[in-house]
Amino acid sequence: MAPIAVGDVIPDGKLAYFDENDQLQQISVHSIASGKKVILFAVPGAFTPTCSQKHVPGFIEKAEELKSKGVDEILCISVNDPFVLKAWAKTYPENKHVKFLADGSATYTHSLGLELDLSEKGLGIRSRRFALLVDDLKVKVANIESGGEFTVSSADDILKAL
Repeated sequence: MAPIAVGDVIPDGKLAYFDENDQLQQISVHSIASGKKVILFAVPGAFTPTCSQKHVPGFIEKAEELKSKGVDEILCISVNDPFVLKAWAKTYPENKHVKFLADGSATYTHSLGLELDLSEKGLGIRSRRFALLVDDLKVKVANIESGGEFTVSSADDILKAL
């Protein structure tokens, strides 16, 4: 399957998260992104060094600036279970705007064509690192990394595109 690209409509799919009442919820990607300007960014794994020290903190630090430029939602997707993402989100007490969404079986990641096979490292199927700027379900910017790189998918890269 070809990776999602500029001009494509993002597929719908279900992702999981814990709400403010600590209840496990499923959300449709289209329900959260329809009619909105949304950043969907993904990391290969929660608690991994580049993801935890660079990628996620960048979006948390730049969230107000992104929102001032018209971004309605900032969504972090990881191929981990929702319990892991809940614990990971708690390591960012300063976070007010980034939502952590679990794609436990990589189903949504596969529908984007952005899976990354890290089986040789004992990590199974994960997501490539990427950042998509989506406006009313249509991809406007698709910054997709090769392998484990972190060169084009930062919050600053999305800010430059806005």
